[in-house]
Amino acid sequence: QVQTQESGPGLVAPSQTLSLTCTVSGGSITAGCYNWNWIRQLPGRGLEWMGAIIHDGRTYYTPYLKSRTAISRDTTKNQISLQLSSVTPEDTAVYYCVRYECGVGEYDYWGQGTQVTVSA
Repeated sequence: QVQTQESGPGLVAPSQTLSLTCTVSGGSITAGCYNWNWIRQLPGRGLEWMGAIIHDGRTYYTPYLKSRTAISRDTTKNQISLQLSSVTPEDTAVYYCVRYECGVGEYDYWGQGTQVTVSA
């Protein structure tokens, strides 16, 4: 059973960089046809896909966040990381680490999510 667990600071000051880590257990992040995504839910709004790192290490980002977002992986620790720079209060959200199984075409494993608040 694959599990993903997000971790990071719950409070970030405006203009700083938000850094989150997703620790994956129960399966390798490089095995199979899986993409590892960061998705967030803004208050009172739906889910927003931020970006992904796919099985071969390439990264993709939603266009309007691309200049501020970096997703990377540490294969020795089986972790996916997210960095979002120059945050504003509008980046306050619950952030999820989610696996996408490209053979089936579905998001099959979600972390419990971590609340991040951007405030002074």
